[in-house]
Amino acid sequence: MPHVDLSQAAAVAIDLRTGEVLYERNALRALAPASTEKLTLSYALLVRLGPGYRIRTDLLADGAAEGDTWRGNLVLKGYGDPTLTKWDLRALARSVSTLGIRRITGSVLADESYYDARRVGRGWKPSYYITESAPLSALVVDRARVGGRTSTRPALAAAEKLRAALKAYGVSVAGGVALGRASPNAPRIVRTSSAPLARILHAVNGDSDNFTAEMLLKHLGAAVRGKGTSDAGAAAVTDALREAGIPLDGVRIADASGLSLLDRLTVRTLADLLATSWHDRALRGIFLATLAVSGRRGTLDDRLRGRAVAGKVFAKTGTTSRASALAGYVNGRYAFAVLQNGSPVSWWWARYAQDRFVTVLAKTPAG
Repeated sequence: MPHVDLSQAAAVAIDLRTGEVLYERNALRALAPASTEKLTLSYALLVRLGPGYRIRTDLLADGAAEGDTWRGNLVLKGYGDPTLTKWDLRALARSVSTLGIRRITGSVLADESYYDARRVGRGWKPSYYITESAPLSALVVDRARVGGRTSTRPALAAAEKLRAALKAYGVSVAGGVALGRASPNAPRIVRTSSAPLARILHAVNGDSDNFTAEMLLKHLGAAVRGKGTSDAGAAAVTDALREAGIPLDGVRIADASGLSLLDRLTVRTLADLLATSWHDRALRGIFLATLAVSGRRGTLDDRLRGRAVAGKVFAKTGTTSRASALAGYVNGRYAFAVLQNGSPVSWWWARYAQDRFVTVLAKTPAG
């Protein structure tokens, strides 16, 4: 293939019914995976937390009530919901108003302590900050967008939005906003929760959303290993793959999005992950629904539109300056993975090769 270094290209295709390897090239070569890295995160999240899992955000009251006055602070505590919006905050503010509270003598505090303070993934290029992902925090609202720009202090921006929402519902706040935590015995006034995890993963895999992936990686680390860090999340992903018997030789997981220069996967690892997900009857349909579909939705909506393949390829794409990738299912019969690296990679020719590969699979008769 022109402009594609075959020594830095790998591919595998397997028959899901028989387990037969139909094609294999450099199957064990460790390569930069681009966004196919998100498949490892998705698998670990689904098996560890479950498709119905929701991420909460709590509003805590630190102080005491005197009539319609709350003497103390309100604390907005985040647990890493990447989908939290101003509408969720308005619902929280409405609940405060419904309780009859009209005045807060203290401040609105933002608690982002569920995650560490690192705003980016390990091994990212400096240019990825904000351009590829909003700042990471356990408390982010509207992807930290404020007045047409991205705030570099997402938790404080969230607290300010809650303060404005409270004012809109007739609740005045005497103090300002600040970072802080509630006392251990502070009661929860109200809670809001994300959509189920299975639905959130549509954005991760179908639309290749880097921010959502990285937020979920930290949440996985906190929920499974007790640390809201990317490293803890990556360890949890590795553990889930290992327990499933998915090969890890040459694999290095540094983040969830595939942006990290440290990430490495093999097509054998990806293919085995896909096969494992397929053969798990409880997981198959849920996992499949998160993927882009050829000529139909997500990052494949404008690719593979021919009659032989349109609507028949469910896959995860991946594109960075040094990697192009495609991994998924064809015709509900074959699992495949293609990774191509370069300095930089010729993405047009790489995609051409990927599309031709899956088209051949789509036309391969069942044995």
